[in-house]
Amino acid sequence: MKNILIITKYASTKNEGMESRISVLASEFAIKKYNVSVVTSNSNHCAYYKKTKKKIYNYIYNKVKFKVINTLQYKTTTSLKRILSWFDFELKLFLNIKKLVIEKPDVIIVSSLSLLTVVNGLILKNKFKSTKLIFEVRDIWPLTLIEEGGYSKYHPAVLFLGFIEKIGYKYYDAIVGTMPNLKDHVENVLNKPNKNVFCIPFGVFPENYLLENSYITNNKLFNDVENFSKKKFTVAYAGSIGLSNGLDTIVQVAKQLSDVNFVFIGDGDYKDKYQKELFQFPNVIFTGKIDKKYVKYFLDQCDVLFLAALPSKVWLYGWSLNKMIDYMISGKPVIAEYDGHKSMINEANSGFFVKSRNVNELRNKIVEVSKMSTIDLEKLGKNGKKWIIKNRNWSKIAADYLSIIDEITK
Repeated sequence: MKNILIITKYASTKNEGMESRISVLASEFAIKKYNVSVVTSNSNHCAYYKKTKKKIYNYIYNKVKFKVINTLQYKTTTSLKRILSWFDFELKLFLNIKKLVIEKPDVIIVSSLSLLTVVNGLILKNKFKSTKLIFEVRDIWPLTLIEEGGYSKYHPAVLFLGFIEKIGYKYYDAIVGTMPNLKDHVENVLNKPNKNVFCIPFGVFPENYLLENSYITNNKLFNDVENFSKKKFTVAYAGSIGLSNGLDTIVQVAKQLSDVNFVFIGDGDYKDKYQKELFQFPNVIFTGKIDKKYVKYFLDQCDVLFLAALPSKVWLYGWSLNKMIDYMISGKPVIAEYDGHKSMINEANSGFFVKSRNVNELRNKIVEVSKMSTIDLEKLGKNGKKWIIKNRNWSKIAADYLSIIDEITK
């Protein structure tokens, strides 16, 4: 039985209120008879850990051994405390590495964030010699810092993170990215070919989306959306409503298409702003935040689903968005305002891409789709659902991951 050690700042389970990618994969690895340990932190803006004075505490979840480091807490994703929390995790990991990692792992998966875990991975490799290292990239740093944070490429933090990134790409045995075109980025950084770059995207348990729930039919908000969507062709957006979600274009289109209804599901810093801007338009409604397990029922009432990604060099290397999975498995066509490396929608033939920040193109595409027959719309939606169930099942994704592990450890 091979020993897999996963080191990552964020690895919450259902016990903490959010099942992370790592906890799902670790559980799937354990199901497939691998011995899995996870070293993580209790400082997580998406999860809730019990307060403790212990420096490190252990528990078992789905046959996976979790070792949790008590780390500096923070509340918001943009706070300085979040950055300090990364350093706190890395320092405590370094100082307690002998206590945390006793049994020799066959492979160590270092999953960003924090990027600094790359260094601790190399320390462990030096300790155990034959252990193999996998660098898992969920966000491309420091490129994300430059593109979304507005930092200069010569900023000390960018230069430092770039140095760590290059070490990971150069000295690790395999690089796994959630994005499909990471290989191009790795080769650009190293300035040479690299055959050990793989895509292991986010996944889904299809059965969680196919359950029926009678409770929702008695929900007033749901009934309001249901009645609203029956009146006209309806476009829906579900997710955070903030600056980075790129909703300015769809907001402008909503003002121009009075014969199309628009539903915005979710909450965020820009929700009130958009709501005031669209207050006089009867073809728009905002639901506010909805429990994730009920969102699928709201999406089911609409005709086409929309999402946007602001222009960024990060997207040149593709995406693997949970939102896209939610959209496609709902069985509805998707319109994506996106300029990056295209995947999923085009692979499944389940929707359309339009250029970012182009009001005319988005408006024309919505009008075009609104005139399609119900049969054609249903066909597109079914294509997406079928593709997700086949290609994004967590069990398959875990098996693909394990094939990489088996290859580098044989």
